[in-house]
Order: sequence, then C-alpha cells, then structure tokens
Amino acid sequence: MDEKQYVVDALSIEESWRIFRIMAEFVDAIETLSGVKRAVTIFGSARTKPGDICYQKAEELARLLAQSGFGVITGGGPGVMEAGNKGAAEAGGQSVGMNIRLPFEQKPNPYANISIDYKYFFIRKVMFVKYALAYVIMPGGFGTMDELFEALTLIQTRRIKSFPVILMGSKYWKGLVDWLRETMLSDGKIAPHDLDLIQVMDEPEEVVRYIRKYVII
Repeated sequence: MDEKQYVVDALSIEESWRIFRIMAEFVDAIETLSGVKRAVTIFGSARTKPGDICYQKAEELARLLAQSGFGVITGGGPGVMEAGNKGAAEAGGQSVGMNIRLPFEQKPNPYANISIDYKYFFIRKVMFVKYALAYVIMPGGFGTMDELFEALTLIQTRRIKSFPVILMGSKYWKGLVDWLRETMLSDGKIAPHDLDLIQVMDEPEEVVRYIRKYVII
C-alpha cells in the first residue's frame, strides 16, 4: 500500500469513528437531560459582567421562572448564562448548564445543578430546542444570533412546534427588528406573519407572564 492510500484509509476510519462519538454524545445528553421538564432557555453574551443590567435582569428572570415552576437552561458559561443558572439555582429550581468546549471565553459556571459538556455545537443546539418550552434572547453576539435564527427557521418551516421567542431588551434589538421589517419584509424575503414569531420585552415579570400564557405548569 502506498503512502497516499494509507493516509486516505486512515482518514476514512477516523470519519467512521467520529459517527460513533457523535452518537455517544447524543445518548449522553439525552440521558443527562431526561429529567428536565418545562424549561425555558435563556441566551445571551458570555461577556456580560455581573454588574451589568443585563446580568441582573437575566438573574431575576431565572429566579422568577424557577419560582413559577419552570426549569432554566443556559449555555453553561459566564455572563448571561451564569446569571441565568445562578438565579434558577438560588430559587431552588432546575438550573441546566449546557457547556460547549471552546479554547476561549466559554468556561463552565458553578451554578448549574444539571451540567453537561459538548464537543459538537450541533448536538448542543438540538438539545436546546428539544428541552425548551420558550426561548428568551438577551443581548449577545454571533452565538446568540445563531440560536435565535435557528429557532425562528425551525418554527417558520414547521420542523418544530411553535413556542415563544422573546427578545429581551428593546433598545438593543431595535435595529435588528427594524431591519427585519423595513428591509427583509419589504423586499419580500419573509411573510408578514413571520414577524409575529418574535416578541420584544424589557422586564423579567413581563416575560414570565407572557410565557405562562402559553405554557400550562
């Protein structure tokens, strides 16, 4: 066997084993999260500091959700994720941290009472959707936007059952919402009713009331 063929065969074997690693990560995630019921997923920036108003509101939101009988799921890292896990845990609720292994920024926070680490982003994204009754999207960056539009696409195409998708922080989200309406909708790239998939709110109490309208505890 020449060296080139050896390399090709070795890569093929590696790809085959990757399938089993993916399957194992799915199985581990489902087993770990099987007891999570009636949960709300909170997204937001890992860079948000504890003194930031977004951190404080995420913590308060999670506390109110836990007191209302909801579990709270976050990405398990710092910033808004830490605030969400902290608020839920200190209120005695399910506090789920779904951490992704990254070389920077993403380190597990200490407040999740159910914790799981992921190697693969796409498995983590499946689990976010699978166990959530609602999404609350707080100010964040590319990762937050990714989760937002993933959910909207799945709901729009009816690949999943519709659930509340709430943008928390009207000032932060105004530019995006205006662009969706004035550019994307005006250009015919989405339908008018697609904008109804998004709700914009500012206060934790308002968010919890809205979610409770759609979910029976």
